[in-house]
Amino acid sequence: MESMTIGQLAKLAGVNVETIRYYQRRKLLPQPERPSGGIGRYPLDAFIRLRFIKRSQSLGFSLEDVQALLSLDDGQACSSAKEIGEHKLADVRERIQTLQALESALQQLVSQCANSEREVRCPLIEALARP
Repeated sequence: MESMTIGQLAKLAGVNVETIRYYQRRKLLPQPERPSGGIGRYPLDAFIRLRFIKRSQSLGFSLEDVQALLSLDDGQACSSAKEIGEHKLADVRERIQTLQALESALQQLVSQCANSEREVRCPLIEALARP
């Protein structure tokens, strides 16, 4: 496919047309050239860039991070991209620790529910209701 309309690009990338327009407003995706009175046509590079944006987001990168990574790909140093990746990795590790603590707390509460012989309140509901 040599070039495509915005609808074709959206379908190929599995996104909504409005998503493409939003990325264009955010300067993540360039506007296509339009012949006088004609329809803009996107090159294959637009799909590749769109795929990069979506993959980055799926890994937890914000659009600001994506914009920084894209600008680095346009010729700046790899060490800056590494720094962005290290910050994201630290965020992920922090979230993992938080989720592990949550898992432990929930596991304890669920186990109390299973062992509870109370007739009035469930220990899980009681724990969640506490200030």
